Amino acid sequence: MRYRILIIEDEPAIADNIIYALETEGFEFLWCATGKEALDALETKFDFVVLDIGLPDIGGFELCKLIRIKYSLPILFLTARASEIDRVVGLEIGADDYMVKPFSPRELVARIKAILRRTIPVSENKRELVPKIPLSKTPFQIDEERHRISFFGKFLELSRTEFRLMEALIHKPGRVWTREQLMAKAWDSPESSMDRTVDAHIKILRSKLRELDATFDPIQTHRGIGYSLKEDW
Repeated sequence: MRYRILIIEDEPAIADNIIYALETEGFEFLWCATGKEALDALETKFDFVVLDIGLPDIGGFELCKLIRIKYSLPILFLTARASEIDRVVGLEIGADDYMVKPFSPRELVARIKAILRRTIPVSENKRELVPKIPLSKTPFQIDEERHRISFFGKFLELSRTEFRLMEALIHKPGRVWTREQLMAKAWDSPESSMDRTVDAHIKILRSKLRELDATFDPIQTHRGIGYSLKEDW
């Protein structure tokens, strides 16, 4: 299987370096220099987005939010901004990874491969489907084949990080996960995340769950420790 990567970068020299690295590793790609071009291009299927923050027509953070409304594919930010707050904001709004310019094209491709290995729930060689996991004791169902989670029969619109957080909680109801453990489960580079990043994603998950059923909150907070999923239904 050849994965398709959408490159959103307005600097041709940087785009050329990314393209060369992706071509060398056998990836398919499309390069867009503006946010508008990228949104139009996303009408066709892609497996991954490499997104520059400093675009000429729309900010990368805002574009990430727009992409997240309709698509759950992984997003990696490329940016000249090296401050911690920019990394935190990027991860909190739904990015899966964050690289600062100048960067190594080989490291970029390595990170893309690592994220794709965790994201695509099928065998790259045989394309074998992964069966749905029955979870009869909870109102959740995990569809590994389509990388989706349903709540009382209705599918949640989740980013990749949100999916992985929910997946960890669902598989072990009642277990109390520390923030550090959840970061290790959901982020490819947990050292680049912070405790409040987990809190922000849990807040988003609770909001999405309430949209489907406002009667209760299945995610429980354990102050000073972390989170768990309600065990008794």
